[in-house]
Parts: sequence; structure tokens; C-alpha cells
Amino acid sequence: MTHATALWHRFIPATPVVFVFLWSSAFVGIRFGLPYAEPFTFLAWRFLLAAGIFLLVAWQLRSPWPQRLSTYVHIIFCGVLIHGVYLGSVFEAVYRGVPVGVCALILGTQPLITAVLVQPFVGEKVSQRQWLGFIGGALGVALVVTEQLDVFGRDLFGMGLCLMSVVAISIATVYQKRYCSEMDLGSGAFLQFLAAGILMLLLSLVLESGHVEWSGEFLFALTWLVLIVSLGAMTLFWVMVKQHAAVNVASLFFLVPPLAMIMMWLLFDETLGLQAIAGMIIIATSVSIITRGR
Repeated sequence: MTHATALWHRFIPATPVVFVFLWSSAFVGIRFGLPYAEPFTFLAWRFLLAAGIFLLVAWQLRSPWPQRLSTYVHIIFCGVLIHGVYLGSVFEAVYRGVPVGVCALILGTQPLITAVLVQPFVGEKVSQRQWLGFIGGALGVALVVTEQLDVFGRDLFGMGLCLMSVVAISIATVYQKRYCSEMDLGSGAFLQFLAAGILMLLLSLVLESGHVEWSGEFLFALTWLVLIVSLGAMTLFWVMVKQHAAVNVASLFFLVPPLAMIMMWLLFDETLGLQAIAGMIIIATSVSIITRGR
């Protein structure tokens, strides 16, 4: 075993923790970057830069490319779902004024939707114990993000975009597990980010001005989202989907809203009370119940 391989095996147990932290930090990137660019323009830059980096990675590692047209279609379709539809809807919703916490509340239902989809489409069975964990996790998310948020009275279109995003990432998780489990992370990620980047560019040209204010905050947000989230978190996500049960990976998304709220509390002085802390304890317990023994 090489030194690099040994380090990787030591890192594997920490993968879920690192993934949740990196994925949650995307909400901070949204908060920093959106005041300086419209959502589709922002995402077009993010995805096309990420695609360029993954192309260099694929070339450097001599990554294999899909051999069949159907494989290309599956990879690109999944990429459009998780990058284009999921992130495009979230960014547009926040840009329209839907609070990050409300988005997190709706996105926190993703594990439940995935649990419903995995048995008919992937063949994974969800035990009664795991269903109990999913229900507890949803309750915990609700406690965390509704403590100081008025979910009602918001922009209905923006709320609809949040619902669209959670359905998209739930389908993408199951679809990746079934049709793209053998996808090479270099060439596959390049295809997915390129397809999503082209989609966002077209939407930007049609619906937005394309203007970007290249401030220090925007450059920081763009760099963080490209390097840390798109390259780091997404790579860990696909690795976990390939190696673990889809329901176990999906359960980690219960942890994203509370961690995002903690980051908002630390960086933007948003409140965090006893109800939210109780919700976090319930979420952590629920995720443990779902993943125990897997």
C-alpha cells in the first residue's frame, strides 16, 4: 500500500463530516456572492470554471471517457439536475428574497424524498428503524430553521423554486446511483459541469443582464464555491453515492440546515436559540439511527 493510499484510507471515515461542512458552506458563498451578480450569471461562471478545472484533472489523470452515447446522456442529465435545476433554483430563490433558512427548511426534506424513491428505482430497502430516523430528522430540521422564520407570506414563486430544487437533487441522487455509479470522477464531472454551465449561460443571456461587480467579496465567494464546494464537496458526494447506500448518503443532508445556521450565526450574527439547539440534537440522533450498522 502506497503512502497516498494509506492516507486516503485514513480519511475515508471522516468523509461524511467533511462533506457536510463543505456543502453547508455553500450557503455562506451564496450570501456573499449574490449581491454582486445575478444568479444564473453567477452559476455560469462557477460551473464553467469548475468544468475547466475538471478537464485538466481528467487530462492529467488520463481519465477514461464513456464508451456509449447512452452513458453520456445519463451523466449529462444527472449533472443538469443536480447543478442546473437544484442550484439554479436555490440561487434564484435566494435572489428573489427567500431567506436562506427557509430554503434550508425545504431542502431539509430531501432525505425523505430520496427514501421514498430508493426502493422502486434502486432496490434499496428502508427499514422501520430508518423511517423513524427520517421522520425525526425532518422534525429536527423544522425546529432548527423555523425558530425565527416566517415561512408563510413569502414569494410563492421563490418557494416553488425551492421545492423544485429539492425534488431535483433527490432524483439526481437516485439516478446517479442507478445509472452513473461507474462514472469516472474526472471526465464525468467535466461533462456534468459543462452541461450545467451551458444551461446557466443560456438562461443568463435570455433572462439577465450578465453584469458582474468584481468585488473582493464576489471573488472570494466564486473561488470558494468553485474550489471548495464544486470540486471538493461534489467529488465527496459522488464517491459516497458510489460506495454507500443512497439513503445513508441522503440522511447527511439533514445535517446541512443546522450547520448552515451555525455558520450564519458566526458570520452574520443571526440568532440561534434553544429550539434550534434541540433540533440539532434530534437531527444528530436521527442520522445515527439511519446509518447505524451500514
